[in-house]
Amino acid sequence: MSSVLHFPPASPQQSVAYLQHKLSFYADAWDLAEDLAQGITQIMVIDARSREAYEAGHICGALSFPHRTMTAESTAALDRRTVYITYCDGIGCNGSTKAALRLAALGFQVKELIGGLDFWKRDGHPLTTGPQPGAWPQAATAAGCGC
Repeated sequence: MSSVLHFPPASPQQSVAYLQHKLSFYADAWDLAEDLAQGITQIMVIDARSREAYEAGHICGALSFPHRTMTAESTAALDRRTVYITYCDGIGCNGSTKAALRLAALGFQVKELIGGLDFWKRDGHPLTTGPQPGAWPQAATAAGCGC
């Protein structure tokens, strides 16, 4: 018997429901870069790493907000109509998950960036350094990942 088919596949309708649900939790680097390049204002990128890691290099426009510092008081100025995209170093780090959990528990809409900063850099998207968020470079565009 087939190892793959040992557990039968879901129906097409079940697959649609599951995959739509799954995509409601995640964003990938190409989609995020495209939105940032277009100046989409309904999202805000949150770097959940330490401030030192943030200053060494972060996604252009990302807000430094280490997950350990997220409380009702520290998030009071955040706009609840915004969708917050959290990231950390990459798949070996769960800082983005902890940040997304804290924000969601406080009533914010969240998504995690798949692969974090590692996948962002792998795809060749722009970074900035220092303590300020910086801005999306005018010359940078998201051409598409071909997927």
